[in-house]
Amino acid sequence: MENQAAFEAHIESSLARVREASRQLALLDDTQIAGILHDLADRSLESIPVLLKANARDLARMDPADPKYDRLLLDEKRIRSIAADLRTVAALPTPLLRVLEETTRPNGLQMQKISVPIGVIGIVYESRPNVTFDVFALALKSGNAVVLKGSRDAHDSNTAITALIADALRPFGLEDACWLAPSEREALHIILHADRFIDAIIPRGSQGLIDFVRNNSKVPVIETGAGIVHTYIDASADLEKSRQVVENAKARRVSVCNALDTLIVHAGHLPGLPALLKNLGEKYQCRLFADERAFRVLKGNYPANLLEPAGEEHFGTEFLSMTMSVKTVDNLEEALDHIARYSSRHSEAIMAEEPAVIDRFFRSVDAAVVYSNASTAFTDGGEFGFGAEIGISTQKLHARGPMALRELTSYKWLVRGDGQIRN
Repeated sequence: MENQAAFEAHIESSLARVREASRQLALLDDTQIAGILHDLADRSLESIPVLLKANARDLARMDPADPKYDRLLLDEKRIRSIAADLRTVAALPTPLLRVLEETTRPNGLQMQKISVPIGVIGIVYESRPNVTFDVFALALKSGNAVVLKGSRDAHDSNTAITALIADALRPFGLEDACWLAPSEREALHIILHADRFIDAIIPRGSQGLIDFVRNNSKVPVIETGAGIVHTYIDASADLEKSRQVVENAKARRVSVCNALDTLIVHAGHLPGLPALLKNLGEKYQCRLFADERAFRVLKGNYPANLLEPAGEEHFGTEFLSMTMSVKTVDNLEEALDHIARYSSRHSEAIMAEEPAVIDRFFRSVDAAVVYSNASTAFTDGGEFGFGAEIGISTQKLHARGPMALRELTSYKWLVRGDGQIRN
């Protein structure tokens, strides 16, 4: 009990220092913030051997067949890309102190609504050390301090990264503006109840993690949901165009939340299904769970060891691996009903050439990002021109879709008077 009390006291005192650091961040100007990010980019490139060595210790504890292995992996190419992203964020316009609204009341009061930092943001995430860099960069650029609660899987990587961040912040006396919490699970409960110190928590990871945070937090949660992603091939679709888009959405990187999970195909295109999926089977070794009609067409035309009949459990599943389900429908309405039932409201796509069909899909599908004739792989802050992202929000309040700088701000009203009093 004494050790637990000391553990809780350590976390609370650390959180109090983060809260204090968030007040000091407001004194930095955008030039100083950009300088810190460029310094961190330089330090990251200089420390590639150190980062790779720490990451290797994490990787050694994980089975390479685990879908999280790719998310955990750092290599020189990824680190150089991260450094470039840090410089990109540094160059972005500041989201702070923008005048969102202003008015002068009949009594002469001048009112301005301006953008301000949220304050202290907590990030709970799994096995993705690149998130440590991304979150810090976006938080700093938007004037927020950050509490990082990573998993034990990435402990050594995150420790090495946050040491570099502390070095970049030290000249300004702001080392506490980014704090890596203990990786023990017991620390998460304390953080989720730290509403005195943390203004918002953003979970990034599995649906189980997201559900746990949402159900147990006293701190407001901005939910970044799992990606159960569908692409519907309409009767009017161009099959060659569809083949390229489906391959990219499924095979480009299977461990990310915008990867394709379920292909919905109009029954009129079943004869062309083997050709559409040929590369996925032969080149990418994609495992398919196909419904009865699709299975009949694919049997003998798709690698037998990769083709299985679909069960109910194969729909509404985020696979995070080279696995996909196939659903056959007779019309657009059936496709919309299937998506409404199983979607996680992350990213959904339609392949179609008829504008009216696309318009109906756009109006009916409830998701953060809805595509026509394009890969869901584009659901990414960098691809949206945001420089980086802190997550893909699947909720409807405050932020939705890729969350970047503007989504990490709140606002306040400034009211200037000259002695006015209210009758």
